[in-house]
Amino acid sequence: MPWGEFKDTAAERRLFQRRSLVALAIVLLMLGGLVARMYQLQVVEHDTYTTLSDKNRVQVQSVPPTRGLIYDRNDTLLAENRPVFSVTIVPERVPDLEVTLATLSRLLSVSEEDVERFKRRMHEPRRPYQALPLRYDLNEQEIAALAVHRHELPGVEVAAELVRYYPHGEITSHALGYVGRINREELQRIDPVNYAGTNYIGKSGIESFYEDKLHGKVGYQHVETNARGRTLRVLSRENPVPGEDLKLHLDLRLQKLAYQLLDGRRGAIVAIDPESGGLLALASVPGFDANLFVTGISVAAYRELSTSHDKPLFNRALRGQYPPGSTIKPMMAVAALDSGVTTREREVWDPGYFQLKSGGRRYRDWKRGGHGWVDLTRSMAESCDIYYYDAAVRMGIDTMYEYLDQFGFGEDTSLDVRGALPGLLPSRDWKRATRSEPWYPGDSVNLGIGQGFMLATPLQLATATAVVANRGQWVQPRLLRDVVGDDPLAAVLPEATREDMVLNNQDDWEFVVDSMEEVMHGRRGTARRSGAGASYRMAGKTGTAQVFSLAQDEEYDADEIRERLRDHALFVGFAPVDDPEIVVSVIVENGGGGSSTAAPVARELFDAWIDGFPEEDEVVSISALPTEGDR
Repeated sequence: MPWGEFKDTAAERRLFQRRSLVALAIVLLMLGGLVARMYQLQVVEHDTYTTLSDKNRVQVQSVPPTRGLIYDRNDTLLAENRPVFSVTIVPERVPDLEVTLATLSRLLSVSEEDVERFKRRMHEPRRPYQALPLRYDLNEQEIAALAVHRHELPGVEVAAELVRYYPHGEITSHALGYVGRINREELQRIDPVNYAGTNYIGKSGIESFYEDKLHGKVGYQHVETNARGRTLRVLSRENPVPGEDLKLHLDLRLQKLAYQLLDGRRGAIVAIDPESGGLLALASVPGFDANLFVTGISVAAYRELSTSHDKPLFNRALRGQYPPGSTIKPMMAVAALDSGVTTREREVWDPGYFQLKSGGRRYRDWKRGGHGWVDLTRSMAESCDIYYYDAAVRMGIDTMYEYLDQFGFGEDTSLDVRGALPGLLPSRDWKRATRSEPWYPGDSVNLGIGQGFMLATPLQLATATAVVANRGQWVQPRLLRDVVGDDPLAAVLPEATREDMVLNNQDDWEFVVDSMEEVMHGRRGTARRSGAGASYRMAGKTGTAQVFSLAQDEEYDADEIRERLRDHALFVGFAPVDDPEIVVSVIVENGGGGSSTAAPVARELFDAWIDGFPEEDEVVSISALPTEGDR
């Protein structure tokens, strides 16, 4: 290399060119990668990222359906939906839940129970971003306070929703049941899709039995939200399908009258339309206000109801299992005639007691001196126990069980009355299985007058009496009369399962009905005072069921017995005799004699249904009536 040349410019130029090409290649390669990535994002995966982007501002919300309404037979509204404003929280949108709860407790009247209930719901299975209610039924001042502090409470909203409301509260609570908040157990069995956004479900009664029809089908809507999650506008909507409206056989006027007549006493009344089996009244007194349970009853209120000695939560009409007493005698008369152990003319001597063998235990008649010679008609009219002791022993348990089973005792024969108990129809096998003892003749004696082991509900007594009123034709009790919608009634109401009761001599039905008519209109009938002066003829049977047993020679003295240990007063009957329009069963707990306490109640119901309903100020409650008298 020459001494004057210090650098090689050509080589440097070549080196620079190579480096420039490499840099350009790298830049082009990177640009190509960016373009390819942009193409992938903007073209290939456009729909995916558009959806992800929309999720930040577009939410899919479920729209709960409007629950179906419930009407009585006269189109009087029994269960409706009313708007209620509640404060709700979306936990996913709340930065500090404890601070938010403390702020809301300061602004509103939020109890510790409300907070505890809210926290429990947070840990139950739910949809993401689902709003949870904290407190219901806000007033205008509380809504205004939340509006002022809205900017301080992200994730907190005031929501309006339709909540079940029972305008007649206590009067219809046991007949309709009620709805309540969906709990963890119910979440496991309901359809999570159809119940998305629904907070309430039928808990008992008609509300529970026809839940599928009353609930409806859920809808959906796409809404645009801001960064705080508040709805800006609805983009699209699929409307929910509201639940079906139901019309019941129940007559609110008769239901109110039943409650008024039993006011001040514990008891139950069941009234049935013998033509259709429709339940015209289903009253259990005392009752409770079903509205307390809809949005959640307080601990104090529930404790008061559950610990009350009068048991207002207990449905006596469906679940009260009582010894039927003498109200079972019409069914026993049918069994005795049809089985041939007695005849219409056969007479039995009643000295005031019955013995299986000479010198044995004496089973007493209610009339201490006895009735003398009695035939079947007189035994029914005067409620002679001795006649039925004798018939029961002659029939034996197997025959009695066969006939009483045909009347529906020992099982729930209702079609859509949820929660009804079957009572107890004892048998030879039942006693051997439950008590490891054989069936004794003395057990048959007690069963002959509806005492001993046998238990029946007021609904069962009314149902069995309806079979007598219909001369053997079976009608199973039902509440639903019609569906106000597209579904036909036959597709909704369960199918009947009972067959008509056919006797060897069908005229025996008329004879037994005539005997029951003597109870109400005969010269010696036990309920002749209740039947007097009526514009129609009625048939019935009084009954008195012992709460505890007396010693063999001990007399019953209601004045010396604590009120809750006194006999139950019962009555079953129907009217008019020739073309029955209404069947009634009445039980007044610890009411004393059936003729003096329960029969007058039934007469009031008969009069109202046949002659017209009285004014409210004309109704005399049973508490104003005497509690003792003949049977």
